[in-house]
Amino acid sequence: MRDLNDLSVFVAVVSNGGISAAARSLGAPKSKISRRVAALEDQLGLRLVERTTRRFKVTEVGQDVYRHARAALAEAEAIDEMASRQKAEPQGLVRVSCPIGVERMIGRALPPLLARHPQLRVQLVVTNRRVELIDENIDIAVRVRAKLDSDADLQVKIIRQTDRVLVASPAFIAANGSPSSPAELPSFATISQTDRPGPDRWTLSCDSGEEIDIVHEPRMSATAFPVLRQAAIDGVGIAMLPEYACLDYLEAGELVRVLPAWSVPQGILHLVFTSRRGLLPGVRAVIDLIAEVLHPRSEVWLHPAESGM
Repeated sequence: MRDLNDLSVFVAVVSNGGISAAARSLGAPKSKISRRVAALEDQLGLRLVERTTRRFKVTEVGQDVYRHARAALAEAEAIDEMASRQKAEPQGLVRVSCPIGVERMIGRALPPLLARHPQLRVQLVVTNRRVELIDENIDIAVRVRAKLDSDADLQVKIIRQTDRVLVASPAFIAANGSPSSPAELPSFATISQTDRPGPDRWTLSCDSGEEIDIVHEPRMSATAFPVLRQAAIDGVGIAMLPEYACLDYLEAGELVRVLPAWSVPQGILHLVFTSRRGLLPGVRAVIDLIAEVLHPRSEVWLHPAESGM
């Protein structure tokens, strides 16, 4: 591959009509310009210019090299300009994976971001399965895990610890009352995430570290959080849901916490992506947006190799 600096010097020599004029234009010694042209001729094995003390002439092949060199330099400048634009303005497609239950919060915040950056595009992949970022061309994945990802190729932004919480609709509480202790839960209609028939078990814990197992017969069960959440909103019973999956509904008053001192520790809500250095502005903008949506005060960066997990 040719040195663009040598090509640039040669273009300056031809454009200025000689080595002396090119030296003045570039602010470099004439001897240095002459050496660079000679080095380019040696590399190509071609005579590009005929020069004597009285005469300077570009050879026919030199004219061809000049035209190609100018085109190559123009393309190099275009690449630099493109890189500058990429660094300055969020644009292009950003693919985001998130678990079921998070998509509403992220989706609600995306339109204002897209309005601010007309060249930015976002594709939201909603799934509870673990996606492979590189193989599936995913830029950012929202994950909830008991331990952080240990893949050294991934960067991690911790959002917060998240739990599963007990929730019900205000109408259900008004009609049926609310349990005063976990032991009373089996006497209430419950909604559970299970695909097995028969009783289900919830292991609840409180801040003091006390744990209690509750065996109950769900009135309704399913494996999808949105189905369970809607059943709770519709007053079917008390549901155990990921906190992140029902935050909006709790804030809107469509759901209320039941036994708020008790929950099930679920894991660390975090973002993973392939590189923290040299992130494209579009990826950086979406990471910042998701972090703000899921936790306004999340500022912790951690490389998984440093986590000890």
